[in-house]
Amino acid sequence: MTLELAGVGYRYAGAETPALLDVDLVLPDATVVGLAGASESGKTTLCLVASGLAPRTVGGRIRGTIRLDGEVVDAWPMHRLSERIGIGFQSPATQLSQVADTVFEEVAFGPMNLELPRDEVIERTWTALDALGVSGLAERDPRRLSGGQQQLVATAGLLAMRPTHLVLDEPTAQLDPAGTRLVADAISRLAAAGASILVAEQKTDLLAEVASRVIVLDGGRIVRDGPTGDVLADPALGELGVTPPSLVRLRGAASAAGIDPFRLEALDG
Repeated sequence: MTLELAGVGYRYAGAETPALLDVDLVLPDATVVGLAGASESGKTTLCLVASGLAPRTVGGRIRGTIRLDGEVVDAWPMHRLSERIGIGFQSPATQLSQVADTVFEEVAFGPMNLELPRDEVIERTWTALDALGVSGLAERDPRRLSGGQQQLVATAGLLAMRPTHLVLDEPTAQLDPAGTRLVADAISRLAAAGASILVAEQKTDLLAEVASRVIVLDGGRIVRDGPTGDVLADPALGELGVTPPSLVRLRGAASAAGIDPFRLEALDG
């Protein structure tokens, strides 16, 4: 099962220039692909396009071809796409249903809409809550949680859907290191279960951990695409507005200080 973009370009309604240009991207099953780039490089736009929200809900014009599990999806309505593709954004306020009175009901909302058996809905909900470390919030009102807690609840709701494809736009933006670790673990488990996942992140340490491949956007174009270690160690990464992972920066500092950077290998991981 794959999500594939071929020659995709996208222009927002009223914009003079395209936000994406000639994007080719394949997301195979059981794979995490990281997405990096400076602010306004096109990361969020690519997430919107890959999930189908652009142009269906945000307007604009798109060209190229998008295939989902081998099928061209140009004519698919959003509700059909959302049955196979989960989408998560950095602002949990845009993801919470606003109708659930408890965190448990919020996380169960998606599986219930899939018309799953009651016992399966309950099992999926508790599993997702436990995975994100928020089972203790099950009886709380999701609208009265902190931003970080809401982000974990929103992510739990996505996990409970168990999508075959998942698009995440800076899912840890409001999370501390402990929360980021929980999300990283959840992403790895979903991929191991067969999901294809696209993760746009400023935190390149997270991408270094969970992604097998990283692409870098600049001006709406893919300018780097390759194995995670190779892309994130590229000396030109800073010029593209991307901060290298901490280990790469540490090796650079060691080299500048005249210390053999390979002596730092033991620190990796």
